[in-house]
Amino acid sequence: MRAMVLKRVGGPLVLEERPDPEPGPSELLIRVEACGVCRTDLHVVDGELPDVRPPIVPGHEVVGRVVRPGAEVEGFAVGARVGVAWLGRACGHCPYCRDGRENLCDDPVFTGYNRDGGYATHIVAEAAFVAPLAEDADAAATAPLLCAGLIGWRALKAAGSGRRVGLYGFGAAAHILAQICCAEGREVYAFTRPATKRRKASRAGSAPCGPAARTGPRRRRSTRRSCSPRSARSFRPRCARREKAAVSYAPAST
Repeated sequence: MRAMVLKRVGGPLVLEERPDPEPGPSELLIRVEACGVCRTDLHVVDGELPDVRPPIVPGHEVVGRVVRPGAEVEGFAVGARVGVAWLGRACGHCPYCRDGRENLCDDPVFTGYNRDGGYATHIVAEAAFVAPLAEDADAAATAPLLCAGLIGWRALKAAGSGRRVGLYGFGAAAHILAQICCAEGREVYAFTRPATKRRKASRAGSAPCGPAARTGPRRRRSTRRSCSPRSARSFRPRCARREKAAVSYAPAST
């Protein structure tokens, strides 16, 4: 197999050939068709998450097909289309897991952070945290739904059925969510400072809207306290650099 490996925090990904991995009893060996680039992947590469331990293969918006299931795995046929997301494994016994909220697990394992992810031709994943996908879905278009799509959809369900929806910031999750809301006939308003983001929001179907700081004096004072000019200057170059890297990764077949 081939993989793009982070060998040094802050360094470039390095193409590396490896022996094909073997799935454990509860795992699946998956051939990667596409893997999206998430902001969290860039945090891993830049060392902005704690305890990044190279060498690691990033990537957690994975679409692929099952090559071989582990000995204890049922329900996944060879060749089935599947998706692998950020949460790679949960402990199963902490209070959150027992309450059905594995995303808050006290001892989780994350794809592309604590275990190798999808910037590779193959990935091994826990079958219990792999999702079956439609056979006719476009792999590159489906990959972002496994992270940004999940985040946006969960937020929308929590917000309820209101006709007007406000989105603060306009990253990948909001971009997907705006299109869903427009398809459902809702009015979407995006609050974001950069003009480029406002143009993206408009193209996605959002109504024209400006920075949240201009919606009223009370909000303006709050924004000034939370985003000083100094912090804005330090954040903007990183944000621009990451946006240039936000493209989908589709490995060549072996």
